Amino acid sequence: MAKKKTAAEALPVSRLPEANHTPVAERYEMGQTYRKTTPRAAHAEWNPPPGRDPVALLAASNVGRTPSLVPMRHARMAASSFAFYRGAPAVMAYDLAHTPSSGIVAQLCGDCHISNFGLFGSPERNLVFDLNDFDETLPGPFEWDVKRTAASIVVAARNAGLADKHARIAVTLAMQVYRTKLAEFAPASYLGVWYSYTTADTLLKMTGKRQRKAMQGRLARVQAKDRLRAFARLTEVADGERRIVHAPPLLYRLDKREADIRTWLTDLMTTYYEALEESRKRLFARYRLVDVAHKVVGVGSVGTRCFITYWEGIDEGDPLFLQVKQANASLLEPYLGPSEYAQPGQRVVTGQRLMQATNDIFLGYAHSGEHDYFVRQLYDMKGSADLSQITPTYLARYAALCGAVLARAHARTGDAAQIAGYLGKGDRFDMALVEFAVRYADQNDADYALFKEAIADGRIEAAAVETDRDKA
Repeated sequence: MAKKKTAAEALPVSRLPEANHTPVAERYEMGQTYRKTTPRAAHAEWNPPPGRDPVALLAASNVGRTPSLVPMRHARMAASSFAFYRGAPAVMAYDLAHTPSSGIVAQLCGDCHISNFGLFGSPERNLVFDLNDFDETLPGPFEWDVKRTAASIVVAARNAGLADKHARIAVTLAMQVYRTKLAEFAPASYLGVWYSYTTADTLLKMTGKRQRKAMQGRLARVQAKDRLRAFARLTEVADGERRIVHAPPLLYRLDKREADIRTWLTDLMTTYYEALEESRKRLFARYRLVDVAHKVVGVGSVGTRCFITYWEGIDEGDPLFLQVKQANASLLEPYLGPSEYAQPGQRVVTGQRLMQATNDIFLGYAHSGEHDYFVRQLYDMKGSADLSQITPTYLARYAALCGAVLARAHARTGDAAQIAGYLGKGDRFDMALVEFAVRYADQNDADYALFKEAIADGRIEAAAVETDRDKA
């Protein structure tokens, strides 16, 4: 048998496959041939490469972040093993590059864990469930997303106090659904796959009768989490003017009258406007900029430049909030090759449009000064599951839903028939991923312990600064 290749040995792969009009059956068989080089059972393997240093990898991922905010990032990561996992995609990117590679490429989310699936509003104002974080998106071996998702299920289960037997069941179900959905998408029309999406009603259907009322209330709160609620929570009247609240260090209002801020904003929004589709340009041109603020967001994103811009249309009753977030090179690029897009913001936006079933109408990218950005609406009916207290049954159903959504995202961008052929009809790949997930969760626990030791002995600085405004 030929030696199994890792992604690191097969550079570059950061390009999506060209259109393939070979019959589905032949592409399915082509996928089967990849097993000769990398058997499905090989994906169970996890052996830390020599010289692996998770603390050093995390330190390297802080390059380019605002230094004063890095301790806050570390504090948020130190909260739990799951928070650490969410904040350490750079570590897993390094690790995945040293695992066996299928050689079958799809667009990757790049940071695909179960907290990066969630609800948001479609342009038609429906609640849909989908992937929602694409900072690290890049084409690469499809199983990288699958492995990060599978391991996150185990990490989240342990964080919620569930036994590994429950985590194994959840991973098994997620992998089974992922595999069967790819098999369904393989012979489907490309437009049929593209039009496929998952509504919030699916969450209600998978919720037990006892929890259904609570879920209905949660969905209603997400639906109400719109620009008008943002207006009420994020703005105030001061000196007779409506403006964004000033609540440092997590929400820091900038004075747009200052020359450097004014120049930055003008450059930024000009490049954003020019990159918009023509009809969106006409809509956006109807709004006027009122205020801008710096905001600390997320776990892994802490330290990157992120801003809120507040706009008004007809009057105060017609607000628009755009989040402007710094885009860097993907953490996957050292292992999968450079992006085909010169601007990281364009890489993020293109990846999101490729993988999501429906997109924010104001999604776009921009450039100003030394930094690239992507832009999207803030508070656009966004919501995510609370995984800190989750039952085994709900975890299994939620994991299965994530598996279905990921399958659709990969079918939109990769060759679904080849992936389905590689996965096959049996559960060999599923069982391999269950073993990998548990082994990698063990590795994450060990890395988390090293991380806390580094904080304790002063090698890493951690300082938490939280306010209620951050929950807005």
